[in-house]
Amino acid sequence: QVQLVESGGGLVQAGGSLRLSCIAPEIRGTFDELTWFRQAPGSQREFVASITNSGSTNYTDSVKGRFTISRDAAKNALYLQMNSLKPEDTADYYCDAKGRNPWGRGFHYWGPGTRVTVSS
Repeated sequence: QVQLVESGGGLVQAGGSLRLSCIAPEIRGTFDELTWFRQAPGSQREFVASITNSGSTNYTDSVKGRFTISRDAAKNALYLQMNSLKPEDTADYYCDAKGRNPWGRGFHYWGPGTRVTVSS
């Protein structure tokens, strides 16, 4: 059962922009932390950015000043605005959600990913 669905990936030239979205229409409860990860071909999955329930954000150094993570609690949606894209940003991007359901039980879901390809 798919709990998270990413979209917005695609092919873009270096210097361009993309906006990734992640929706969780069926999840109920409180999201404590929402995270974007990415995995480039032949590489390990790496942290990109996160946002907490209080709105606190964190970014990996390589995307600071270029990427912006945000959320829309009313829509159960998470976004990643990516500007000034570089070829090294090429990867499959995954959203990850940790939180608690209405009964206080913890959950942890992640999506199938969306591919971002940046050409030089």
